[in-house]
Amino acid sequence: MLRIECPNCGPRDHDEFRYGGDASVVRPVHDDADFEAWYRYVFVRENPAGPHREYWQHVMGCRQWLVVGRDTRNHEIAAVRSAREPRA
Repeated sequence: MLRIECPNCGPRDHDEFRYGGDASVVRPVHDDADFEAWYRYVFVRENPAGPHREYWQHVMGCRQWLVVGRDTRNHEIAAVRSAREPRA
């Protein structure tokens, strides 16, 4: 079972969390009228094999959004931080 180290609640099973998507994708600015930019943001995703940053929300705990560094090949978690912290 995948265990996620919540910075607020400690280690928890992954079924307490909800996957929120790729944390490396940058959202276009709110008033950007470029259809292609929004299309790429919403629909076009990479499927990486290896280290990847993902959003997860601790829905059955503190309800905070986290950025989880996870290797997609073996599900090993390298780092967890609050999504409120600035990007590294």
